[in-house]
Amino acid sequence: MHITVIMRILGILMMLFSVTMIPPMIVSSIYEDGQLIAFADAFGMILVSGFLVWLPFHNKKHELRIRDGFLITVLFWVTLSLSGTIPLYVSSNPEMSFVDAYFESLSGLTTTGATVITGIDNLPQSILWYRQQLQWFGGMGIIVLAVAVLPMLGIGGMQLYRAETPGPVKDSKLTPRITETAKALWYIYLGLTVTCATCYYLAGMSGFDAITHSFATVAIGGFSTHDASIGFFNSTIIELIAVVFMILSGCNFALHFFAWRTKNPTIYFRDPEFKFYIFVLGGVSLITIAVLMATGTYNTFESITRGIFEVVSVATTTGFATADFAHWPLVLPFLLFLIAFIGGCAGSTGGGMKAIRILLIYKQGVREIKRLVHPNAVIPVKLGSKPVPDRVLEAVWGFFSVYMFMFVFMLLGLLATGLDQVTAWSAVGACINNLGPGLGEVAYHYGDLNTTAKWILCFAMLLGRLEVFTLLILFTPTFWRR
Repeated sequence: MHITVIMRILGILMMLFSVTMIPPMIVSSIYEDGQLIAFADAFGMILVSGFLVWLPFHNKKHELRIRDGFLITVLFWVTLSLSGTIPLYVSSNPEMSFVDAYFESLSGLTTTGATVITGIDNLPQSILWYRQQLQWFGGMGIIVLAVAVLPMLGIGGMQLYRAETPGPVKDSKLTPRITETAKALWYIYLGLTVTCATCYYLAGMSGFDAITHSFATVAIGGFSTHDASIGFFNSTIIELIAVVFMILSGCNFALHFFAWRTKNPTIYFRDPEFKFYIFVLGGVSLITIAVLMATGTYNTFESITRGIFEVVSVATTTGFATADFAHWPLVLPFLLFLIAFIGGCAGSTGGGMKAIRILLIYKQGVREIKRLVHPNAVIPVKLGSKPVPDRVLEAVWGFFSVYMFMFVFMLLGLLATGLDQVTAWSAVGACINNLGPGLGEVAYHYGDLNTTAKWILCFAMLLGRLEVFTLLILFTPTFWRR
């Protein structure tokens, strides 16, 4: 393992991350909100720290191995979330403890959207911008951006891409070269962000709100510049725009790339995962609307608009809100929370276990039922017309098993801190799925939780963002053996 090269890369990434403090500094200067010094201090501290980490190893150049990729990926997220903590911790508004500042920073970078802050409407504009910006950079994974930059510095990037990209199939590339792949992903990401911001602005948002909410929407993050989230604007058009871009951002970005390159939108509907993803969104939306109408919770129009918005927001793990679904009648709170475990498509900015894995688990379950009737038959599991290798199916079941085991393990940890059952299981579910809002005491914010619970949930957010194995592999003796 090339520790010297890893430290060199980490130093470069920290210096690059320090540049992200400049936009909040500009916002602070424009609005004169008194936070300029906090962001300037953060800029200097991160830049100098990164330089000091990089300097002793700046001449070390080796090709990264797979194990190096896993280690640098985890260190990258931990280091940058710590770096992102600095302006929140040194700022006088809001006044935050270290654990709260780290929780907020990590929640932003992992696009979880769980917040410990109340009174968001009263925060300085630069802090509001910074929270949204964290999500935007985290949405596609800053490592993917770094992969496009690092080759120019003499650092290979394929191992980083394999370790960070979500989903069960990680070897497929949009273009022959990894640098071009990363650039293609970011062009799509940037294009969606600009289009979303423009639509929000034309629908009535201020320029500031349009840009910052486009960051959170395309990143599937869920942070807002208002306590009432999207509900603050009380606009059906804005809600519809959010729904469209949440659905698009929850899709596999490879589909966007191929649809754009071939100018053929039918590609989406030839993809089994996309069809399953839309089926889940549509089916749960219909159930939600029917229950809301039958129970008289809202009138017909509000049942449709609020039902669809909340289903899409939760299912894609965005976490925006126009209504308090935690207090909806009958089975709806549990149903909506459950579909967050499915999440978005592989290769999207969404969280959860990913639709492709749930689809494969379902198909394998159907195959096992058929085998009971025809024990000697050879029945392949297919996605479309292509059979899925048994190795992939084994990996999916392994992921599912470890995912649920870690869920139970962290649930027991939260219960041991004194939280009630509803708060504990929904908090773990919301953080490991990178959803944000939960049920019980965490339906609105996480600020009232005890310190131990917050650290456990930080681990859950990181575990979910890195898709379990990337993080857990570092805790195995095999990883560290030569």
